[in-house]
Amino acid sequence: MIKKSVRVALPNGLEARPVAELVQVASKYDSNIYIEVDSKRVNAKSIMGMMTLELDSGEAIMVSADGEDEVSALQEVESFLKGDKVLD
Repeated sequence: MIKKSVRVALPNGLEARPVAELVQVASKYDSNIYIEVDSKRVNAKSIMGMMTLELDSGEAIMVSADGEDEVSALQEVESFLKGDKVLD
């Protein structure tokens, strides 16, 4: 398992569309991927779970991944949250 602190850099935070896109990114991987904020820990592959976090731009979160493809999974999720990766 690997973990990394990431600051959300999406202009409008994680509202409905970015949450759906993040779930798409996370779902490409076999690893278990979680987003942690304060005392909440949510599966990054769950749209409903991710919506409950109501993450704003600039907010610091912990991203964890556990599995065979955990390194690439964490890198791509981090890239998305930083606004470096936009889905077509």
